[in-house]
Formats: sequence, C-alpha cells, structure tokens
Amino acid sequence: MDASTLSQNDFYLDRQARRESNARSYPRRFPVALKSASGCTVTDVDGRTYIDCLAGAGTLALGHNHPEVVAALQAVLTSGLPLHTLDLSTPVKDQFVSDIFDTLPAGLHNQAKIQFCSPSGSDAVEAAIKLAKTATGRTDVIAFSGAYHGMSQGALSLMGSLGPKAAVGQLVPGAHFFPYPYSYRCPFGRGGEETGLLAAEHFERALKDPEGGINLPAAVILEAVQGEGGVIPAPAAWLKAIRRVTRELGIPLILDEVQSGVGRTGTFYAFEKAGIVPDILVLSKAIGGGLPLAVTIYHQELDLWKPGAHAGTFRGNQLAMAAGSKTLEIIKRDGLVERAARAGKRLRANLEQIAASTSYIGEVRGEGLMLGVEVVDPRGAYDGLGHPPHGHDIAKTIQNDVFRAGLIMETGGRYGSVLRLLPPLVISDTEIDQVSAIIGAAFDRLERKAA
Repeated sequence: MDASTLSQNDFYLDRQARRESNARSYPRRFPVALKSASGCTVTDVDGRTYIDCLAGAGTLALGHNHPEVVAALQAVLTSGLPLHTLDLSTPVKDQFVSDIFDTLPAGLHNQAKIQFCSPSGSDAVEAAIKLAKTATGRTDVIAFSGAYHGMSQGALSLMGSLGPKAAVGQLVPGAHFFPYPYSYRCPFGRGGEETGLLAAEHFERALKDPEGGINLPAAVILEAVQGEGGVIPAPAAWLKAIRRVTRELGIPLILDEVQSGVGRTGTFYAFEKAGIVPDILVLSKAIGGGLPLAVTIYHQELDLWKPGAHAGTFRGNQLAMAAGSKTLEIIKRDGLVERAARAGKRLRANLEQIAASTSYIGEVRGEGLMLGVEVVDPRGAYDGLGHPPHGHDIAKTIQNDVFRAGLIMETGGRYGSVLRLLPPLVISDTEIDQVSAIIGAAFDRLERKAA
C-alpha cells in the first residue's frame, strides 16, 4: 500500500495489521491510532477526538493522564527508587498496601493478607484458585454461566463464553458451571426476582445433594456484576445465599472485582451492596492508576501456601503502586464513589429514555458507571418471556455508528448484543449528556432506516 495515499490512521493501522498478531481485537472495532488523551477523551493521529467510554476496559478510573497521577509517577521516576523490586518491600509498596487495605470491609480489613501477582487480572485469578486448592486440599471449582475471569489456561476454564475455548481443547479439569441470575434471559424461563431465587435454590440443592454429582469444591468464584458477560448485576439476595451456603459448607468464596471494583458500581466494591464479605478478593485494572497491577487479597486463615508457591517477575511494579495510591487518595478525597452512583443514575435515565423510544433495546441495566444496553431484534421470534432475540448485528451497527460520531464503547454479552459503557468516574454531566445524545441519534437513524 502506498504510504502517500494513506491517512495517518491508515498508515499505522496497516503497519499494525502486517506486524501484530491476528488475535488483536480492539483495532478491528476502533480503527484508530491514538496520539493523545486527557480525562474522558482521546485524540487520534488525524486529529479527531472521541469520548472514551471504554477507558481501558474500566482501568482508567480517573480518565487519561490525570495530572496528580502523572505527578506521582514523575516523583517516583526522579526519586531514585528501584523500579524493579520483585516482592521486596519499599516505602511506596508499604503505602499502597495500607491504602488498599483501608478500602476493605470489616471482617476482612484486619484479617487480610495480600499476594502481589503478575500484572494481569488473569494471573490474580490463577493465584486465587491455587490458594483455595492449597488451603482446602480440594480440586474442583465452581463458576457461573456468563463468567469472565481472564484468558490464561486456568482462568479460561472458568469462563462462560465458549468462543475463546473452542480452539484450545482440554482446559484445567474440575470446573463446574451454575446458572447466573440473568433475569432478562432467565435460564429457568421465569424472569424477574424469581430468577435469583431459583438460581440460589438450585445452587444450594446441588451442593448439598449426596447424589448431586459434584464433589465439594475448593472454591466458588463469581462476579457481583458480570462485565464481559453482558453487564448483569447479581441480586443482593442471590449473593447473600451464595455466601451463606459457601460458609456453611466451608467453601472459600472468591469475588472477582477486577472490572467492577474501585468505585465503578457506586460502592467501592460491587459485593458491598449485598453486605457480604468474600474469603478471597481479586483486583486489578483500576488499582494501578492506569498501569499494570494485580493482587489477590484473602483472609489470613487461608495463608497456607509455601514461600514461592506463587510468583511473578513483575509483581513489584513501583510505578503502578504509586499511581494506585494516588488514585485511591483522589477517589476518596473527591467523593468519586458517590459521584459514580449519581453519574450512573443520570446516564441510566438517559439510556432508559432512549429505550422507551426504540424497539431495538430490550433492557438497560447495571450499577453506577458500569452500564449495559441489551440490543434486540424486534423482527425475530420472541422467547417464552416475551423478549425479542439477541441483536448481534444491530449492536455492531450501533457501535460502528457511534464510533463515527465520536464515541468509543464496547459490546459484550451473549452474541455480542450488549452495548457496554465503562466511562471514567470523573465523567462530567455534560459529557454524559453528549454520550447519550450520540447513542440516541444512532438508534433514531436505525429506526428511520427500518421504517
């Protein structure tokens, strides 16, 4: 391809396509090369600006290049602090541990241990599973339909989505899946509050049934709000029931808050709405202030593994810890958890108004600034609950349309039919209304085209 005929975006995208793995994903949906970013916006090499409601898949709690976080990074870089420390202690690391422990609920805060992992949430999930197996001496693990816990071999075994598993073949054995309380597409064909009640009852009966076919597991792992699975919040009653049953049976409960944690759902952790306390907590994404960092936090009674039982060369990321501490400080100081709850209500109200004016939205759901819009195809056959089928192609059309209009947002859920919004917690009311206007205009164009 002649470089002289390309836009700058085309130039970089062409080079990327020729040199990078076929597994790359985001450039296929967002064909841009980014040059700069600030707050909730990014600008490409051709000078076009976009509102970023992907935000590093929820990583950028404070948006891009928050000046105080940048200053904290610069301070570390000029301090002479070693940037690579394995798991040796430093003042920066000690401060980060104190800061993250201060976010923990009573019942875990004063009994917590922390394991620094390799920089991805996948590795923290692997650590959590290894810890639970070591502590219990058991091998099986229970996960839930729609779950997403990462792309490594063990984490992939616990994923609900079949697509990434198809070409891999045999994964880690002993994974069992139970229905997640997804009321709009109720796995029991009932819907509403009954979905959570039936899911909880099924879970309890199966684990307590001597003919249930599942050995007592080493752990149960779940997301209080499923992200990649379609932005599905679990009912508080279901979470309470899972916690009660796992405690009765002596099963460590792992909460994966990689995407939903750090204030995104309007509480610091999504599980707080149910008033439960996990045995093991998995964190990554926003805790590093935009830099790679992942940890597993767990009750000290589980700390039975031997030195070196879990390690990782880059688990001592000092820059990420400094950025993480500054991010946690700002979130607390500026009331951004409460802000996420208020901003989420505004965005959700706007989205529900759009839904009321189109036949292509089945449901708006989520918590705080972790929201999803389930796109449906009103021309298809309705299910037993009276809902139209998934609208995969329609969701893709909307995603492409809003991108051209200056908005970046991801899709997910069954058949990729859910529009997912994960804006920074600092998004302004003006930006929320701009996002809503862009989405609303895209659905309006779709309705006019179908008329």
